[in-house]
Amino acid sequence: MEVMAIGTAALCVLIFGGITIRRLRAKRRIEASSIEPEALYELLHAKQVLLYDVRQPLDFLAQPEIIPGATRIAPKDIAEQTASFSRDQNSVIYCTGGDDETVQMVLGKARALNFTRVKLLKGGMAAWKAKGYPVEPYTDPFSLDTAS
Repeated sequence: MEVMAIGTAALCVLIFGGITIRRLRAKRRIEASSIEPEALYELLHAKQVLLYDVRQPLDFLAQPEIIPGATRIAPKDIAEQTASFSRDQNSVIYCTGGDDETVQMVLGKARALNFTRVKLLKGGMAAWKAKGYPVEPYTDPFSLDTAS
């Protein structure tokens, strides 16, 4: 009975450890692929980067604004809308916040589509605005992607 309890405890430790290691690796990958708002501001000012807003449609209802110069791409349409984009151009993607699952999913899609020079805006739109950098109203129509 004690051997079974020890075996079960060891299995739980291994599973928890594996999950923790996987999360830490994902966090390190995101950190290595991130750019601070100040650095993005300088790159945009020098016209040395393309910027893509990949927020979910409901995020636009809550905050209908965009960073000037950004192109809006719905996360579900990334493969389709980026088919003609250069894969080795400096690009930055952002969404609402830094730990958003959408950004991680989009970064994964971008890498799967062979984008080699894509970064994430650390802290997303919230960090950009917290630094006092400009935003502008987003007035283009968009779909909420709700089932009819």
